[in-house]
Amino acid sequence: MKFNNYMGRYFEEKNNILYIDGVSAADLVKEYGTPLYVFSERAIRENCRSYKYSIEKNYNGKGLALYASKAFSCLAIYHIIAEEGLGADVVSGGELYTALKAGMDPSLIYFHGNNKTDDELRMAAESGIGHVVVDNREELIRLNSIAAETGRIINISFRIKPGIDAHTHEAVMTGQIDSKFGVALENGEAFEICDFARTLPNVNLVGVHCHIGSQIFDTEPFTAAAEVMINFMAELREKTGTELKELNLGGGFGIRYLPSDNHKSYEEFMSKVSAKIKEICKERDFPVPFVLVEPGRSIVGTAGITLYTIGSVKNIKNVRTYVSVDGGMTDNPRFALYGSAYNMDIATRLTDKKDTKVTVAGKCCESGDLLAKDIYLQYPVGGDILAVYCTGAYNYSMASNYNRIPRPAVALINDGESRIIVKKEKYSDLIINDVP
Repeated sequence: MKFNNYMGRYFEEKNNILYIDGVSAADLVKEYGTPLYVFSERAIRENCRSYKYSIEKNYNGKGLALYASKAFSCLAIYHIIAEEGLGADVVSGGELYTALKAGMDPSLIYFHGNNKTDDELRMAAESGIGHVVVDNREELIRLNSIAAETGRIINISFRIKPGIDAHTHEAVMTGQIDSKFGVALENGEAFEICDFARTLPNVNLVGVHCHIGSQIFDTEPFTAAAEVMINFMAELREKTGTELKELNLGGGFGIRYLPSDNHKSYEEFMSKVSAKIKEICKERDFPVPFVLVEPGRSIVGTAGITLYTIGSVKNIKNVRTYVSVDGGMTDNPRFALYGSAYNMDIATRLTDKKDTKVTVAGKCCESGDLLAKDIYLQYPVGGDILAVYCTGAYNYSMASNYNRIPRPAVALINDGESRIIVKKEKYSDLIINDVP
């Protein structure tokens, strides 16, 4: 059986063993233990460069890719993002704090969120970040007041709901009118808030933002959103005289979790959206705006895997075979939340036939603590290393200490060399904030 390598050139099979950018899974487990998140640094950098190249090609450099920090946030990832010339999209004081501590240029940080606190807005103002994406009228008023207190004028855009159905999971759809995010076009909110912003002295409205959802494979929702947003910008100029200079189209580009996923190249997304923007701008006699995108999952998702050690293999005759691992919903809650599918292998027997039907279970005291249901693996044995692919996004960032389980370490691999970029939590870390 041939190893189905669809994740890229930094993941390969040698002598039936999985290697991540020159380091074997077996050696990583021997050195760092399991569970273990593993990232290929070169894969992350390659993905960053694909977005930079696409912006240069499609917009003559008049644009910027902002890394969506919610996918995976730590000091090391921000160092890489900054070195590759990307900005950052942050959605909390914690993400902003980490980005600043990593030395990111504040002017390249865009602050999102549907319910920013006064403390978070003050932190953003005092740190001199480049842009706040305002969610609602009440937040706009508070931001203007805080900006005045700090003696600043802050660049803003508004999050707009373009009314686009992205054909994705309900929990990650964000572009429709019935969403907690942003202001709507259908009921006139978007025009009203943009007009109101012009009366406030400490905010400078420069653009609009939209985000239609996550894990989207079709290009049509993105081109439809671009058309709606350019038309809105043109109508806003006609009605109020306000000509916005920036258009942020968010993220949501799908990645290939399974070999069967119908994945398109990010260049295909970018080129079609660019063509639509230029077409509508020409029709409306509107200048092509500075275009921003917010890739997160598509930067780190396929660059990361998780390694586990298999414990018990429990065969319930005529029912199911449970393969239990030393992690689970605490380090990857996405199957429990969304039923998200993953591809998996026994990392030291990659080319053996996958002929054993199993359900992969975690160690939490929850029946729903599963990583996969009714999938086929190489014949599993206690002590085997299980590799779960494409866990670079929304795994560590959504991890928890449920059942007081410490969160795993994160290892970064670069051309045969490995290092820890997030330490494994110790039991003592679990009680550090407890008060007896």
